[in-house]
Amino acid sequence: MEHTPLMRLELRTSLFYEKISSEEANLLADLPGNEEFILCYELDSVQGHSIEPDRELLLGAFVFAGRKTEGIIGISRNVSLPQGSYLFVQQRGDRALNETEWLDLAVEQQKDGLWERNKLGNSLYVRFLREDGAVVTQVFRVCCN
Repeated sequence: MEHTPLMRLELRTSLFYEKISSEEANLLADLPGNEEFILCYELDSVQGHSIEPDRELLLGAFVFAGRKTEGIIGISRNVSLPQGSYLFVQQRGDRALNETEWLDLAVEQQKDGLWERNKLGNSLYVRFLREDGAVVTQVFRVCCN
């Protein structure tokens, strides 16, 4: 698996998804066809700002799961990865990372981000897609300086 180092990313436009249940998202974990989906979590207010977070306590409330849409379907069903500044890492391979693996990636992202003196938001987005024949797991963390 190929790992991209931590980088700052300016997302210039929001990415929209149709809201789905977490159970539906679990079914998409193998990315059938060209599926793309996203998960969003709030992070624990203390662990989410610790340079040595307790990974078992890092994830707070599950906020939403979404499946990629081609356009706006209906405001009440849409969720998004909003445009803005993010710390970004990704892993490319032959499968999507499972929750243990992407959470480990998020912990390392947080440590590196705080070490570089970034101010981190309390939302974590995990995006899964196919790109150039590989399965990609991306972790986005709101970042402001």
